[in-house]
Amino acid sequence: VPADTRLKWATLKLETYMKFRYTYLIWAGCLWLGVAGCASSGMNKKVAVTPVRTLTPDSMSTVGVDVNIHIPEKAFTGRTRLIVVPQLLQKDSMLAEYTPMVFDAPIYSKKMNRRVLLDGYVDTLANVARKVNNRKEYDVTYSERVAVPADIDGGRIVAVLSTDGCGECGIADTVDIAYINNIPTLIEPKKSLQLNWIEPEFVIRPKIMEGRGEALLQFVINRYDINLSLGDNRNEMNRMLATLQKIVTDSLATLNSVSIYGMASADGSYAFNTTLSRNRANSAKNWLVDQLHISASQASRFSVGSRPEGWMPVLQAMIADGHPDSLKVREILDKYNAENDDVAERYIRRLSCWNDIKNNYLQKDRKVEYVYTYTLKSFTTDAELLDMYGKRPDAFNEEELLRVSTLKKTPEEKKEVYRTILHYFPQSQVAANNLAVLLLREDKADEAEAVLNGLKEYSPEVLNTKAAVYVYKENNEKAIELLQTNTELPQARYNLALLKAQERKLQEAYTLMRGYEDVNAAVVSLSVGDTQHAASIMDRCEDHTPLAEYVRALVAARMQKEANEVAARLEHALPDSRLKERMQTEPDFLPYLTTPAFQALTGGKDYE
Repeated sequence: VPADTRLKWATLKLETYMKFRYTYLIWAGCLWLGVAGCASSGMNKKVAVTPVRTLTPDSMSTVGVDVNIHIPEKAFTGRTRLIVVPQLLQKDSMLAEYTPMVFDAPIYSKKMNRRVLLDGYVDTLANVARKVNNRKEYDVTYSERVAVPADIDGGRIVAVLSTDGCGECGIADTVDIAYINNIPTLIEPKKSLQLNWIEPEFVIRPKIMEGRGEALLQFVINRYDINLSLGDNRNEMNRMLATLQKIVTDSLATLNSVSIYGMASADGSYAFNTTLSRNRANSAKNWLVDQLHISASQASRFSVGSRPEGWMPVLQAMIADGHPDSLKVREILDKYNAENDDVAERYIRRLSCWNDIKNNYLQKDRKVEYVYTYTLKSFTTDAELLDMYGKRPDAFNEEELLRVSTLKKTPEEKKEVYRTILHYFPQSQVAANNLAVLLLREDKADEAEAVLNGLKEYSPEVLNTKAAVYVYKENNEKAIELLQTNTELPQARYNLALLKAQERKLQEAYTLMRGYEDVNAAVVSLSVGDTQHAASIMDRCEDHTPLAEYVRALVAARMQKEANEVAARLEHALPDSRLKERMQTEPDFLPYLTTPAFQALTGGKDYE
């Protein structure tokens, strides 16, 4: 880089310098020395730094600066102080400065000591200053781990050399110390995430539905005919009727079976109660068949049975009531659980609390349970599916609704179908995943998260989408936690690599990216120094976006190609303003800065 250009970087405005600690102290020292009077501040010989390396920030966004600074003899006069301030520059901005090195020539050192002793002056650089003989040469090691901004695209660390000792205090020269290469910042995880869009396979299968219910009925003792005027019998029977009538009158439904079970009560003979409860169930069946006005064929699908209700409901009622003798009842039921109700009843009747049980805990209502099954018509053609979806979405099974979602064209139409699916099938993995994906594409991470939180279980694809939600919400730690348990899924492994690259855990990212061939994989390869692998990826990659062309230019530069080839790639990256800016601070392009091809790209402007 030409000397005048380097000097331009160094001679930044004083007001910018004043933001930085050591620069401020240096200028403050100059003001005092301007009053004291001293020798010339010019430097006679060049200070050199070796080796000048290109550094990549680590996961803590730090780089290790380890260089030798060679100060030749008579580089500065015996009446001056040489100050070396490492500074991080990006274009014409100073982003940070680091611990300086200060060298005091003999006469300057005496003057400073006299000033401190006689005037009480405080030398603010005394803790980093060392006394040297300016007539000798020195090789000094500068070894520091310094922080750089995490999002810096590129830049350089320079040693700003200044000498003070008179009123002409000023910057004498700059020397490059290191270049900052932060290629992983080319990756934008949110834009690059691989989301799993699940295309369901449409399989036609019978839609056999099942439902169940119960009615609490009152009967005259030892009678089984249904008296609608007793208790709440009318309402209970009408609820059963309404449930079944909805099915038998549905043109899309075919009733398969209705099983009605009378529940045998706890007290009384088990055999008698079983027969009585079956007869009561049969009465309920006959009433329903009569009210439904169904054919004999349909009526034949009704069946009746009896189930022992046992003493357990009595025990549960006593426990809920805090009855003191509930433990005695439990002991009897546990002891005779292999016997029928008659054995347990015999011992329960002997308890002192029997009358209390009989009067307060034996149910007055007799339960009738019913279970019914029916088959809904299947829709087989796309036209039929779309037509019926607008009329009867409740008649669809999950597979049919998912098929409708694939037939819809716009994202809004698809989202509406997925929300319908989740209404009828709240645990649909496909609907939840795809709806969340559509919402993420609209940057609606909160809505996507709410959709996925409704699921009780997560398939690998849904886990990957859930991790993507965390990335959108800038919770990369949680995203990585999920993705690390899901690396069998290719998309999850790829997304984990993106986040590892962003964390500057580049070797991990490189391992995870093996097998992928896109721009991001090439960027990760470049980040770990595998230029050949990056080149082979980009040779096969059909991506020709500005970013892809920029990466091809980086590969060409790493392979020391001709300036015209590098510039030809960069020309296609210029439409992206971010890349155009970045190009001017990319260390890989340093060897090409003064070439005509590069000058043509920048309009003849110097690299800044």
